[in-house]
Amino acid sequence: MGRRKTFSMFILVSVFFGGTFVAAKAGLAYFPPLLFVAFRFDIAAVVLAAYAFSATSRENLLPRTRRDVVGILATGLFAIGLANALLFVGQQYVSSGVGSIIFSLNPMLTPLFAAGFLADERLSARGGVGLLIGLLGVALVVQPDPANLLGGGGLGKAIIFGGAASGALGTVLVRWADTDLSSTARTAWALPVSAALTHAMSAASGESLAAVTWTPTALLALGYVGIFAGAVAYIAYFGLLDDVGAIHGNLVFYAVPIVATLLGAVFLGESISSLTLAGFATIFTGFAVLGSASISTNLRGVPGTLADRWLPSTIR
Repeated sequence: MGRRKTFSMFILVSVFFGGTFVAAKAGLAYFPPLLFVAFRFDIAAVVLAAYAFSATSRENLLPRTRRDVVGILATGLFAIGLANALLFVGQQYVSSGVGSIIFSLNPMLTPLFAAGFLADERLSARGGVGLLIGLLGVALVVQPDPANLLGGGGLGKAIIFGGAASGALGTVLVRWADTDLSSTARTAWALPVSAALTHAMSAASGESLAAVTWTPTALLALGYVGIFAGAVAYIAYFGLLDDVGAIHGNLVFYAVPIVATLLGAVFLGESISSLTLAGFATIFTGFAVLGSASISTNLRGVPGTLADRWLPSTIR
């Protein structure tokens, strides 16, 4: 039952996050990017707060320790807020295919941050091979033009890479905080932080509500990213991280381009080539290699992490 639940959450997150690329592509035609993200978090915060208050006792809902606060801030500022803000801004300058492969570097970056913060989560050499195979599969799926990938749109690529790095850092910090809050309660507190951050970024960049064009398509895109790819997906995603750890949990970002490609074919009429199908098979091979590799979660006698040596003991 535990494995079935984990697999179900993985599929749910992959589908809803994958649909974000299609909805974002549609919504950016009607919203300034940062305001679009801010509205998304406003909706997700209201929906998730209503669910959390109805499904969680007050005792289990309120943060009580510094670790709880650190977990909330790591989620709201890095794992959700900054990661999505940079992704939506960067997508203005690059195609969805190039953007998805850059953001799919998240699983590659997670072990790097984990080495500094998580003494009990280490990726083996075989696991690293699995990650590289999966990344190759992602490249086959989205089939970026090498000349375009290395040439134009450098600013957008750098911004999206920053979003991937922020997401990887945030998920590792959440795991490091080791909060007693459930993933639902933590995310319910984090989303208002994300909303405040992106509203502030939107105002600082000069975006205006007058630039929004309210159409049925705009409302549909906003509703999807706010409710399904927002509140619902975040509950499943952070629950997945709690169950399997940051390194394994962030593998959903390898599956996201598959979903985005399939949804693009259904809703946008994009074709799926034989090379794309080969990419799917390559990604599954990477999953198989990584799944058979050893990622230790209960190491004994492991030296302290960089965070243990440099961060104040009051929040450790």
